[in-house]
Amino acid sequence: MICFPNAKINLGLHILSKRSDGYHNIETIFYPIHLCDALEIVPAPEGKGVFTQTGIPIAGKPEDNIVMKAYTILKEDYNLPKVSIFLRKQIPVGAGLGGGSSNAAFMIKLLNDYAELKLSINQMEAYAAQLGADCPFFIQNVPVFAEGTGTFFSPIAISLQEYQLVVVKPAVFVSTKEAYHRIRPHQPKVPLKDIIRLPINEWKDHLVNDFESEVFIRFPEIKDVKQKLYAAGALYASMSGSGSAVFGIFDKSVELNRLTIKEQIMYV
Repeated sequence: MICFPNAKINLGLHILSKRSDGYHNIETIFYPIHLCDALEIVPAPEGKGVFTQTGIPIAGKPEDNIVMKAYTILKEDYNLPKVSIFLRKQIPVGAGLGGGSSNAAFMIKLLNDYAELKLSINQMEAYAAQLGADCPFFIQNVPVFAEGTGTFFSPIAISLQEYQLVVVKPAVFVSTKEAYHRIRPHQPKVPLKDIIRLPINEWKDHLVNDFESEVFIRFPEIKDVKQKLYAAGALYASMSGSGSAVFGIFDKSVELNRLTIKEQIMYV
């Protein structure tokens, strides 16, 4: 069985407060995009499963990959068959696009179908939450307003299907842990749910990712990408999550030849 875990972008991201457990309360809108990895499971030959990863390299041991962790947490509660797992990485790593989280969530859904576990949406989201704050979003994989640590969802009516979306990944890595360490939580003057109702061409002056202020100081090349997207005609541009990927929303098809060759450009 094969599936195609997709990425996400954040439309606005406010860091509201630091929690007693060390995490942060946030508000953001998760929006799924058509930038995908490939994940496949097949019966393990002779009952001995293997994990194979190709494409964009991922640091660490294979057994520490979040896909393997997803298999392990389900294995603790269910008699899963031995499988061989193949992951082809296309979503950039350390980009704020949720690629790892998506891999984990899709692995849970894949195993649910493959092993006929008959897990409910809530059950799969609960397993996904054990693997990371962004993971539960990818179970239902539809636009949502997220709050708390990013795991409490409510539906939101928003669609970017009529627009050209461009994602640019500079050749830098931003640590999410470090980004949170440097951030100063605050309460926004206008709630995100109100801002998102504005026309997209007004988002530039109102829709903010709180991580940008600190990340741009340490990585000016990310800020430069955002400026180039606006110069190319983007209605709105923003860093996704804690970075380093930046996306631009255009009202027409574009070719961004002015960006340097060091930057990976993806049209989605």
